[in-house]
Amino acid sequence: MTEPYAALEREFAVFVRRARATSERLSRGVHPDLDASAYGLLAHLRDHGPRRPSDVAEHVGVGKATITRQLQSLEALSLIERLPDPADGRAHLVTLTADGRRRMIQVREGRNERLRRHLDSWPEEDVRTLATLLARFNDIAAE
Repeated sequence: MTEPYAALEREFAVFVRRARATSERLSRGVHPDLDASAYGLLAHLRDHGPRRPSDVAEHVGVGKATITRQLQSLEALSLIERLPDPADGRAHLVTLTADGRRRMIQVREGRNERLRRHLDSWPEEDVRTLATLLARFNDIAAE
């Protein structure tokens, strides 16, 4: 009964290694000076809109000092900007700039096209099943 789990662990390891390499490539596609670890921050802001820095830090599991440095770097690249928080005049939100949003959309479209090419030989139902199973796994892993 351990063999399916060992096989799954091996495949996850390959997937994670490839995901890291892909993250490097995607980050350079957004901006040549973008650190790969910051790509996830941009994706989070793209998908969830303006957020407080503390919420972004919690999402990625880093501390205040780390998120401050990462956000400053993204701001220096003109990929994000700070906005006043309408709920708290003392706080601010971070959001993608128009250029940051445009770059992230271009990278996402390219990534989706590569996925389509890789899975072109798969029946559409298999692609749906894979998406469903990954979503289930991600939900459990997030707990």
